[in-house]
Amino acid sequence: MNLSKSRYCKGVQCPKMLWMDKYMPEKAADLNNERIFETGNIVGDLAMGYFGDFTEVPYADNKSEMVEETAKLLAAGTQNICEASFVCDGLFCAVDILHKNGDGWDIVEVKSSTELHEIYLHDMAFQCYVLRKNGLNIKGVFNLHINNSYVRYGDLDLKGLFTLEDCTETVFAMQDDVPGNIEYINAYIDSAGENEPEMDISLSCQNPYECAYWPWCARHLPSPSVFDISRLPAKKKFEMYDSGITGYGDVIDKKPKLSKNQLRQVEAAFYHLPDEIDKEGIRECLAGFTYPLYHLDFETTQYAIPPYDGMKPYQQMPFQYSLHVQEFAGAEPEHYEFLGKEGTDPRRALAERLCEDIPEDVCVLAYNMGFEKGRIKELADLYPDLAPHLMKIHDNIKDLMIPFQKQYYYSEKLCGSYSIKYVLPALCPGDPELDYHALEGVHKGDEASAAFADLPNHTPEEIAVIRKNLLAYCRLDTLAMVKVLERLREMISLK
Repeated sequence: MNLSKSRYCKGVQCPKMLWMDKYMPEKAADLNNERIFETGNIVGDLAMGYFGDFTEVPYADNKSEMVEETAKLLAAGTQNICEASFVCDGLFCAVDILHKNGDGWDIVEVKSSTELHEIYLHDMAFQCYVLRKNGLNIKGVFNLHINNSYVRYGDLDLKGLFTLEDCTETVFAMQDDVPGNIEYINAYIDSAGENEPEMDISLSCQNPYECAYWPWCARHLPSPSVFDISRLPAKKKFEMYDSGITGYGDVIDKKPKLSKNQLRQVEAAFYHLPDEIDKEGIRECLAGFTYPLYHLDFETTQYAIPPYDGMKPYQQMPFQYSLHVQEFAGAEPEHYEFLGKEGTDPRRALAERLCEDIPEDVCVLAYNMGFEKGRIKELADLYPDLAPHLMKIHDNIKDLMIPFQKQYYYSEKLCGSYSIKYVLPALCPGDPELDYHALEGVHKGDEASAAFADLPNHTPEEIAVIRKNLLAYCRLDTLAMVKVLERLREMISLK
């Protein structure tokens, strides 16, 4: 098998992934990685200028064309070659930045993450091996990744935005391992031929990256299995699996160490236990909710490269909110909403509208209030003139998630989760008004985030449709809160 640096890294994680890619690609699940890939491309393109002037080798399906172009640039004395391409013995790699360093070269691998991960070292080790095979004097190997403490003001400062981490010593020490890894990967693929190789599931199925073939390779597991236990570390799940504990019945019989809440999840599902309701616990939570009550939910998006002043890489930027207001318990809610204009910084307009829609001293309800409070605090820090009002809102937020987080209400249907996406169908089954699947275009938070970020790339007609879908989705989030609170009140007979 011809190996590129990405295929090599896949093979290091699990060589069966490469076999599946070749013979059974239709078994891959959709991991919705499009935005991750897009972010990687944006970061990679920007990083090309980190060392100043550069020349990029144009992409070509015929890799020999890229190799030939690279050879010309090397001969011409080019100082910074991006996508510098090399082959040897069926191995191919394109170096993100090949930077001239005296009588040799530095390999610079660009990543859109905010820290160095072990798999990146394997990536760089493969590149170093291939370039040395091509006769290059490699003097240094570096990982260029995002500095998440950088705050943008004015033009982007590439030296501030990126962190250049020296990995030379580690990568050089890994060189002796590369040919063995290549031999193992090729031998594995060759020995299997066209017959699916046997390989049991392991931690490598999820580390360092989630494998798209997990549903296929884990098809032998019972449902539910130990891998469905909520908030149980992956390492612990595989330890249980390796010891023969796979289904919930095995957990009941062998009694591995679990938390009280995890055991409750298993027992509720295995025995199909009835819903549990701690009325006093729920009543205590709801006693702090006063009317008029403002149900609030934000939608946010993130950018690896901060587009506006005062932003850090990957900072959550609120661009939308929905607000359902109830004057008294059981009252028909009045709805307010805000959605920022595409291609602009929406934060100031959102903060101003929020202050208009929510008075200073009312009770605000959020689901997982830490998220909403965090965004409001950031807005207050950014806009001092609005800070007094914003912090009044911040200080008066209550959390609708608490009764479920503390399991004052528990149902088998929650599957150990207290996400509202589980809570809502458990409390309000079959309500067509609360069906996220019936929405057009936007059905969950990551879709909303991607949709807003992509708005500037659409026609006015398309933008109008997407904005309508975004408003409908966010509205449903706060309507869901209204309905959930209503059901909690019914449980404890509060009017």
